[in-house]
Amino acid sequence: MNTIKDYFLCDKCKNKNFIQIYNFSTQFRRVNFSDNLIYDEVVEEIYQCTHCQKTFSEHQIETRLKEMTDKRLKSLGVPGK
Repeated sequence: MNTIKDYFLCDKCKNKNFIQIYNFSTQFRRVNFSDNLIYDEVVEEIYQCTHCQKTFSEHQIETRLKEMTDKRLKSLGVPGK
């Protein structure tokens, strides 16, 4: 069986290499029944192109990979999911 490999590419510079960057924060909000604040710790992951430093969210990457898969399947005459 032949293997076809399609890479996620930076849409700015077409680079295929990325580094993972984490942001750590706390998110505060009031609850309806009390004046107390509650908080959540939030970790956000973003991916940065190693060439031009453009960043992408995990959602953006997943969406583009799905589009790439659908396009490849269509070009091979295979119905997508």
